[in-house]
Amino acid sequence: MSSEIPVRQIDPSSDTSDNNKNTGTVDLYASRKKIYVKEVKGFFQRIRNVSLTALMGMYFLFVWITVDGQPLIHFDLPAREFHLYGATFYPQDFILLSGMLIICAFGLFFITTLFGRVWCGYTCPQTVWTFIFMWVEERIEGSRNKRMKLDKSPRSMEKVAKKSAKHSAWLLIALATGVTFVGYFYPIRDLITDLFTFQANGWAYFWVAFFTAATYLNAGWLREQVCLYMCPYARFQSVMFDPNTRVVSYDPNRGEPRGSRKKGIEPSELGLGDCIDCGQCVQVCPTGIDIRDGLQYECIGCALCIDACDEVMDKMNYPRGLIRYTTENELEGKTSKLLRPRTFGYGLVLLLMIVAIAFTIATRVPAQLDVLRDRGALFSFNGDGRVENTYTLKVSNMSEIPQTFAISVSGMEGIRLLTEDTITVASSENRSLPTVVDVAPEDISESNNAIVFRLESQSDESLVLETESRFVGPTR
Repeated sequence: MSSEIPVRQIDPSSDTSDNNKNTGTVDLYASRKKIYVKEVKGFFQRIRNVSLTALMGMYFLFVWITVDGQPLIHFDLPAREFHLYGATFYPQDFILLSGMLIICAFGLFFITTLFGRVWCGYTCPQTVWTFIFMWVEERIEGSRNKRMKLDKSPRSMEKVAKKSAKHSAWLLIALATGVTFVGYFYPIRDLITDLFTFQANGWAYFWVAFFTAATYLNAGWLREQVCLYMCPYARFQSVMFDPNTRVVSYDPNRGEPRGSRKKGIEPSELGLGDCIDCGQCVQVCPTGIDIRDGLQYECIGCALCIDACDEVMDKMNYPRGLIRYTTENELEGKTSKLLRPRTFGYGLVLLLMIVAIAFTIATRVPAQLDVLRDRGALFSFNGDGRVENTYTLKVSNMSEIPQTFAISVSGMEGIRLLTEDTITVASSENRSLPTVVDVAPEDISESNNAIVFRLESQSDESLVLETESRFVGPTR
């Protein structure tokens, strides 16, 4: 960022232990302080509720949907088949996975240059599950003040009951998350039956337990620690920011100096800005920062502080937008540019990758032919005095139905096929077929000749496979 970073002098003895107060030293490690997030309602929270509902709905429902008896999404690792939205992919299609990962990466870069960490605030799985866990906590233990009071109170039946109910609810959500995740690799209906009848294999139990524990710990206990210290995106996001990036920001020109006042009094009469220093923006922040201190890498762009501040501004009859999505240039009274070289570059690469992957999928042939020439012998003469070459045809059927192919070979005068002229390949099967072809010596003009193997499907006229190989013969 081009603006200067404010520096604040801190008393070394103000936040240390009693022993360190006497020496003036500072601890390099500070224990985590629990963040009590206050519930807030508003425009951006409604957007998050919609995105959260949509994402959770897709996650928990897609695993149950089938198309023609096949799960909508199923990663069948033992069979090395990946079923996605009615299409089946195989390890040979790994390039598509690489392309999709590149699309996701540049999509994230493109969005970040425009709107900062908006992905983190609305669609990141860590955010989605954390907000669900916080909602459960709010319903069971009460408001922010009640939760703080409950944690400080001595152990009692009420405290034990509320804590037990909260953690039980968390574990149930985590268990549902773990079972659903494994259900994308192990058909969900079979998985649930096998789990409760103890017929599932050990790996199924392990992964269900692993993702249950991971969800419970990440969303229930670690929360903002994942965003601050474990997620690499928090560290490298700054390289994609510039003065035109629209992020959650506090307007110091309008808000400073801060100060409390009664409703109905104009801030100018007291020599104050619009910020009444209520601290609501800090109380609703899931990462515990004060947005008024400027842009910080801990900010996940969730906009809860915007909703909280707008609510206060409404009560004070002040205009909304003291905290808002804005850019550094706009805060300095300059004009912001939506399209700039960095944004254009990311967008162009993203568009090209989307077009390339879409074209690859649209033109993807549901079968594949590879021809391997026998390198153990260059050529041989058969009983008819003709020159023979030996090959192995490898046919992969990536369609959902068996395919029978008629085999032919061309490229040289008088070339003929001596072995089977048809091959049947079951769905998802890879078959190898030894094949011998021969040519009359007088028809061989070169020692190394190009030939073409052609496979035509007998059930689908449009499915034709051709692969070039080489025929080796004696030099005339």
